[in-house]
Amino acid sequence: MQPLECPLASCALCERAVNNLTVHHLVPRSQAKKGQTIPTVNLCSACHRQLHAMFSNRQLARELASLESLKHEPAMQKFLRWVRKQDANKRIKVRR
Repeated sequence: MQPLECPLASCALCERAVNNLTVHHLVPRSQAKKGQTIPTVNLCSACHRQLHAMFSNRQLARELASLESLKHEPAMQKFLRWVRKQDANKRIKVRR
């Protein structure tokens, strides 16, 4: 996860304004075909870490390979409702 230096950009999932975003590959690189262009979205560190804690790369590739599917996944919706209330500058612990 390489942080992107952005002056208060918004996370594509939780929509919180944060200083640094990470690049999430919608299809994990380990699951992509060689030479395939992989779409990405910019996520805050908390959302990115939570995604990878909750879902395997196989699940992400097969079931959650779009921003809309991530937003509508019930377990992720619960996390998003909670994280939107948190300070964007605070490091958030993730749970499986």
